[in-house]
Amino acid sequence: MSKLKVAISQSHTRQTLADTLIALKHTALAAAARGADILLFPEAYLGGYPRTATFGTRFGFREAHGREQFLHYFNGAVDLGDTPAGAGDDWVDKKLPVAKGKQYRGDGTRETLEQIANETGLLIIVGVIERAGGSLYCSALYVDPQRGVLGKRRKVMPTGSERLVWAQGSPSTLKAVTTEIKGVKLTLAAAICWENYMPLLRQSLYSQNVNLYLAPTVDSRETWLPLMRTIALEGRTVVLSASQSGRHKELPSWVTQAPEGEKIDADPEEWTSGGGSCIVGPLGEILAGPIWNVNDDSDPDTALQIVEVDFDDCVRGRLDLDVAGSYSRNDSFTLKVEGLDLSPPAL
Repeated sequence: MSKLKVAISQSHTRQTLADTLIALKHTALAAAARGADILLFPEAYLGGYPRTATFGTRFGFREAHGREQFLHYFNGAVDLGDTPAGAGDDWVDKKLPVAKGKQYRGDGTRETLEQIANETGLLIIVGVIERAGGSLYCSALYVDPQRGVLGKRRKVMPTGSERLVWAQGSPSTLKAVTTEIKGVKLTLAAAICWENYMPLLRQSLYSQNVNLYLAPTVDSRETWLPLMRTIALEGRTVVLSASQSGRHKELPSWVTQAPEGEKIDADPEEWTSGGGSCIVGPLGEILAGPIWNVNDDSDPDTALQIVEVDFDDCVRGRLDLDVAGSYSRNDSFTLKVEGLDLSPPAL
């Protein structure tokens, strides 16, 4: 047995974390009913991607309404109970101290996701805006149906305006994780949005022998699909990419509310993010998508794409290309990542 059904959900964040978790569970139940084994949600699905928000900044200036925007964004983010430096395996294994009178660290989102994964039998990967200390991190969480949270990525390189509100994650979180679903052994890792344009970061994942490469994103450009095809072909890996897709009216209310004395002139039905989610096989073949201008609210059946893939195709593809092994010329080229062992993890 080497085949599994993989799924991507082209979703949009609801107005509150609680409502988004309800939507996530609804999508997970639908995916499970259609036979899916693995389900990927977009970047920043929990916590939200505040497209069009300026946070009141200009070079040398920070305006009061921007600080109010950050307050709303911070309060709506997810508390996973991790530390600003990232506690790694101690956090994964729930070894960190718990406050007196509490059963767990954080706001319970981790526990809710573990319950949903267990109830649906799905391996769930979801983008999260995570708060730790006084900072926000753009993260991706891996949740196994039997073992719970396997690990968590923090984006190492926020892009453009994201750098104002998101801290840089540690490169040690590029660590791949392993699991087994229905007898199929998986080594999986995520590169978040424009991290996929970082060749050395991609190589750090290939070096760990991933056969499931996850690319949650908010990039809705037509250039995204050829990048995903390149990665699949380059890494001989199954690639899942789920993108946020939403209309102006679906943005957080604190984003669409104009500062005092100003007016926002926008069409509420305009798609501020069109999507482009896709699934690509390990020889670069498009297996599903890209899908445009739909989401789990407007067209849930189309927004949830499910396809069966044969993970043995990843090995078949290594016949002529293994960029971290036979094709790597590792006698001439080496890559080092601080705090990360690039050896393939034990299965």
